[in-house]
Amino acid sequence: MDNLRISLIQGDTRWHDPEANREYYGGLIAPLHDITDLVLLPETFTSGFSNDAIERAEDMDGPTVAWMREQAAKIGAAITGSVQLRVGDQVFNRMLFVTPDGGIRHYDKRHLFRYANEHQRYAAGRERLTVEWKGWRICPQVCYDLRFPVFARNRYDVERADALDYDLLLFVANWPAARAYPWKTLLRARAIENLCYVAGLNRVGSDGNGIHYSGDSAVIDFLGHPVSECTDEEVVVTTTLQASELAAHRERFPAMLDGDSFQLR
Repeated sequence: MDNLRISLIQGDTRWHDPEANREYYGGLIAPLHDITDLVLLPETFTSGFSNDAIERAEDMDGPTVAWMREQAAKIGAAITGSVQLRVGDQVFNRMLFVTPDGGIRHYDKRHLFRYANEHQRYAAGRERLTVEWKGWRICPQVCYDLRFPVFARNRYDVERADALDYDLLLFVANWPAARAYPWKTLLRARAIENLCYVAGLNRVGSDGNGIHYSGDSAVIDFLGHPVSECTDEEVVVTTTLQASELAAHRERFPAMLDGDSFQLR
């Protein structure tokens, strides 16, 4: 496992305007050609976090999936972020993980944000996802999932023999400024308890419902220390995750060997 370069695209998502968002985020992504391995875009980056955006939900053959494949190929890196996607008569808040060769994996947000009635309009996913990229095992999750540590738990000797499930935990979000302290705190908690790197990518600006977002995107190491932190402005930050430091920490502090066994239902 070599070092991994990860880029946070902390942008001001346009409200209910997929075409404008693809153009906007495409402009922020373009300079990353050959200088990153993985790009994070916010939750629902084509619309903002809106129950009403369900009316314009695309499918897996729609323009946003095609756009993500095109962007990944152009910059030679994987790209991930969530959009509203329709499957049959249901719409999911779906996080896509797209690689430069056109490969695509997806994770459907399991924990729907009841406080904003997301659960009344969107379908909940059930399965956790782990993807392999550049020798790293990566677990992608979405916003409200951050509050549920059991679902994110990094287990030992379960998905792979004599090793933890994943090395990097991702959260893409539309996390309001009013709850910024829990966002910052929980990102650190997930990193410490799971002996992994955590990257949390949030948006900035204000949405069509008048909700303000303070960004606060960050990459956190396995000790809970920030490797990089953003404030409340549009910014693109690239950080290198150190594979050898992660391995050394797990060797000298093997807390995973004392973890509890459980079944997730």
